[in-house]
Amino acid sequence: MDPWIADHGAAIAAHAERELEALVAVSTPSGDVHGAEEAAAIVAALAPGEAEIEHLPCSTADHADDVLVRLVGTGSRRMLLLGHIDTVVSHDGHRPLSRDGDKLVGSGAVDMKGGDVLALGVLRALVARPGDYAEVALLLVVDEEWRVGGFGHVDRFAGFDACLCFEAGQLAPDGQEALVVKRKAAGTVRVRAHGRSSHSGSAPDKGINALLALAAAAQAVAGCHDPCGPKRLTAVPTVLHAGDAFNVVPGSGELVCDVRADDNASFADVVDAVPDQVGGATLHTELVREWPGMDARASTAPVIEAAAAALGRPVVGSARGGASDASHFAATIPLTIDGLGPRGGGAHAPHEYVLASSLRPRAEIALAVVDAALKA
Repeated sequence: MDPWIADHGAAIAAHAERELEALVAVSTPSGDVHGAEEAAAIVAALAPGEAEIEHLPCSTADHADDVLVRLVGTGSRRMLLLGHIDTVVSHDGHRPLSRDGDKLVGSGAVDMKGGDVLALGVLRALVARPGDYAEVALLLVVDEEWRVGGFGHVDRFAGFDACLCFEAGQLAPDGQEALVVKRKAAGTVRVRAHGRSSHSGSAPDKGINALLALAAAAQAVAGCHDPCGPKRLTAVPTVLHAGDAFNVVPGSGELVCDVRADDNASFADVVDAVPDQVGGATLHTELVREWPGMDARASTAPVIEAAAAALGRPVVGSARGGASDASHFAATIPLTIDGLGPRGGGAHAPHEYVLASSLRPRAEIALAVVDAALKA
């Protein structure tokens, strides 16, 4: 293994568990300004002293600022490291870090504060190499989990030489360490129903049942589900809200569905499949959250090959179904690689964890990819 990778991989791993504990200790549900600002302060404390800290307006209104940690060098390459510090876990459900054997269990541990910790370690490793880059920037956003509108940072980093995202790492089907170079497009379809309320006992037929209309809409969406088809489209109803009392015909309600495909143009088929009216209730269907797909297999293959050679062990490119902010940058930064974080599991669940044994090997992989990208 390249000595620079070995030395700094060991150094990152030596601090990673304590740094992860500090970040996970702060509850940071999307939209919570105080939690995001507290986590940003921890990020600033863990960043190298040579780094410049900036605060950028978040893409989502009424959120805390996103955090940008920058190293400025004398070389020519520009590299973006990418992560997020928000979670889907509410304050009531927040779980600080604890150890269960090899598992470091805590809210947001694998999605993706573990990756944030490795990215900060990579920044510290690059301080002594200013001649290899003009700029290395770590962008940590605070709205990744629940962003509905557009992503506001793409233009700022357009033209950078590489984008490396530190979402959780994974193994390939054959057990080799893998990096994510292909992602499906993702979207959120929302259906709002407008009917008419009435007493469900004395006048049930005077009402127009929004819940039944939304149930029909859910069936229409599910009918588009075709994961083995040419578009690899998945269409899954996930949230339904309708009604306020057990004895009232629901007059309004909302259905939310998760859609994924190789191409986000496929989402229009799902929207079009929902009728405008069911049982007298009016349905309004729209695509409210959209993430582009990503396919960087060809452009990243030489860098991954060089990284594996520097490591002295195999690393392969792989695919993942989940969405990531890396996809937003892939169109303007062809060398975009994701999945550079530690391995773990249980994302978005109470048992979410990082595997402690993965911290050092995944730190080494991240360093090897950074080194190869700087030399590309």
